[in-house]
Amino acid sequence: MSQEKENESPSKERMTVLEAHGFQLGKSLGYGSYATVKAAHSTKHDCKVAIKIVSKRRAPPDYIAKFLPREIEVVKILKHPNLVCFLQSIETTNRVYFIMELAGNGDLLDVIKREGVIPEQQAGIWFHQLVAGIAYCHRKGVVHRDLKCENVLLDSRNNLKITDFGFARGGMKPGLDGKRILSETYCGSYAYAPPEILKGIPYEPQVADIWSTGVILFTMVCGRLPYDDSNHKTLLRQVQSKIVFPSKINLDTDLKDLIQNILVKCQERITIQNIRRHPWFTKVAPDSEICMF
Repeated sequence: MSQEKENESPSKERMTVLEAHGFQLGKSLGYGSYATVKAAHSTKHDCKVAIKIVSKRRAPPDYIAKFLPREIEVVKILKHPNLVCFLQSIETTNRVYFIMELAGNGDLLDVIKREGVIPEQQAGIWFHQLVAGIAYCHRKGVVHRDLKCENVLLDSRNNLKITDFGFARGGMKPGLDGKRILSETYCGSYAYAPPEILKGIPYEPQVADIWSTGVILFTMVCGRLPYDDSNHKTLLRQVQSKIVFPSKINLDTDLKDLIQNILVKCQERITIQNIRRHPWFTKVAPDSEICMF
């Protein structure tokens, strides 16, 4: 990571630092309480990129001390067709800039809001790619811990790309005895969180990631989230009950079976290997993964 000191105003700092590295800022793509994402043009590479701008002053101390260094470490080791490609990071006194591949077709949540229910064949293509991306992360010892529709982007060819590794953690490969490292950091969005996280007990983050993929799949094929996250007690009760599908949507029996095997308690949750062997997964969009194994 390159480091520079700047004492200019925030807007001037962004322009000065980024222009010095050959980037011309464009429109805003999204924002949060302490980070914004902007489109930009790289004059060096003559291509469009996305730049995540993290404010050190606005970000919580815990994020700056723990999560930000982890994110920088993690994105440098990941390279997969179904993950947004990290290109470069720049650090100044007040900000950190993540330079990334630009996924030009927006996020999955926007698509669902616009289109409603995603046709099963298209949902199958995207779910194949989602599973491919997260399986790769897990093989590299990385857990995402914040999988949700907003963190799933689509590129210009409508291929799925997982993004935002702000809560990710590396070094999570099982030990020689096969035991996985448990996590006690309860992060991510409640609507996508499994029962073990909502209960606040130590959990296997790889297994929690799998739950989140099931919530994303349900949301694609049903056009809405499976659980109501407006009340914690209600949410906890719902996630511990058998999943209920909308009666007005005619879903494939195998598709419902797969979702039911993902959205269950952690001891019974299907593994990624068995997701790939599942009848629905093998019959829907079997050639959709854009990566080689």
